[in-house]
Amino acid sequence: MPTDDATDRIFHALADRTRRDIVVRVLDDELSVSELAGRYTMSFAAVQKHVAVLQRAGLVTKSTRGRERMVRGDIATVRQAAALLDRYEALWRGRVDRMDDLLGE
Repeated sequence: MPTDDATDRIFHALADRTRRDIVVRVLDDELSVSELAGRYTMSFAAVQKHVAVLQRAGLVTKSTRGRERMVRGDIATVRQAAALLDRYEALWRGRVDRMDDLLGE
């Protein structure tokens, strides 16, 4: 499980719809920052900032290929986020089950 700070960075990064869309795109295929920027109605610099937030959260990695900066999704971090959500869901379901038991008495 990630640390509390890492968890905060992950969910902060995923709180933005553009960043979520970037993660989905680069999980399927490695894309350059330029290719990503061409898919949004924002500046290249704004897309770079979104990618930087995702990179700090560990949701994407960047590498250099020639003159391009390539972005690839990190499925391990996505799985960590999913595991956290699964834990929260299990807690919630346990509480609902207990409430059902109490109401049934």
